[in-house]
Amino acid sequence: MANQVQYIFDKENLRKSAPQKFKSEDLKREEMIVNIGPQHPSTHGVLRLEVLAKGEEVIEVVPHLGYLHRCFEKHAEKLPYNQIIPFVDRMDYLAAMNTEHAYAMGVERMLGIDKIIPKRVEYIRVLVAELNRLASHFIALGSYGMDIGAVTAFFWMTRDREHIVRLLEWASGARMLYNYIWVGGLFYDLPVGFEERCLEFTTYLKPKIRELERVVIDNKIFIDRTANVGVLPVDLAINYGITGPMLRGSGLKYDLRKVDGYSVYPEIDFDIPVGKGEAGTLGDCWDRTWVRVQECYESIKIIEQCLEKLITEHKRTRDFDPRALAPKKIRPKAQDFYIRAENPKGETGFFFRADGRSDVPFRCKARGASFVNLSIINELAKGGLISDLVAVIGSIDIVLGEVDR
Repeated sequence: MANQVQYIFDKENLRKSAPQKFKSEDLKREEMIVNIGPQHPSTHGVLRLEVLAKGEEVIEVVPHLGYLHRCFEKHAEKLPYNQIIPFVDRMDYLAAMNTEHAYAMGVERMLGIDKIIPKRVEYIRVLVAELNRLASHFIALGSYGMDIGAVTAFFWMTRDREHIVRLLEWASGARMLYNYIWVGGLFYDLPVGFEERCLEFTTYLKPKIRELERVVIDNKIFIDRTANVGVLPVDLAINYGITGPMLRGSGLKYDLRKVDGYSVYPEIDFDIPVGKGEAGTLGDCWDRTWVRVQECYESIKIIEQCLEKLITEHKRTRDFDPRALAPKKIRPKAQDFYIRAENPKGETGFFFRADGRSDVPFRCKARGASFVNLSIINELAKGGLISDLVAVIGSIDIVLGEVDR
């Protein structure tokens, strides 16, 4: 009974101490405070938005975070480098392969072994990362369609994402949280027949994406809900540190796969789609959605080129061991180091501080693209309607595991 009383007391104190941006006594006539989330389908998880509204007009939006705190950085400072990868997976759990790729590259560069990673390993890494990019964009596009009334898009995208999830499960043994890309290599080589099955999937997928464009992206109702809504000027995007499809939707051709040219991306031919303002104002919700659709086509091109290389030039051999360079003990020399990579949502980075004596990082800090991109939500939403706020949230494409870390 005492424990129950203590719980009620603590819960009441927590409620009273919860940060509130707006106070009822400060409200002007006809203004009201509306809480959207944290349990709300349109906030894509456990995001809470405190909205100051005047009727249906949004005056200001304040995001409240921390409902899905993963404690990633503190976990990482208690574990050896090679044991952190399962925690990396749980940040952006919709694009775990991409985040693993960035983390593994960072540790490899600190160790000085990044130049000797076998080409087959590098092509497999890019292959699975682009498959995961497709899966992440499918969830972004499908759930966004459902947010504004196009339920069919969600069913289609979930159906096609399932093919990718099964392929990645075949390769890694896990459905979403893979622990597949290791420091120095991979958990295991691709299963026999994986390349052929993957080629069949890309052939199947191309007309499906075109079908999505025709039924959703070119749909008049969808255009009315997204064009000229949540307009993000490119200079404002740069000032806020926005990256990924949000930045490219505003017209800036900036992609770390081209800018930094990491892994084998410089050897692969692909384009960087950017918004053009074809349906409304440059940098609006429609542009950001259109860029994600076009990136799906580009990911398919990258996947097909990786498969060609794996089938013709960098074939599987009996003596190939994808874990040959994976060190048992990872002890980088004393240094501060930052690595970044182009994840489906934007720039994901890891900062390491190594003391040179331990195989546990002295400091590990993650830059989550979802966290940075969410910071601009007030600029995009104020002055619009509450229904437009829902369209803005979906166009940002956030994953709360990466926001709260």
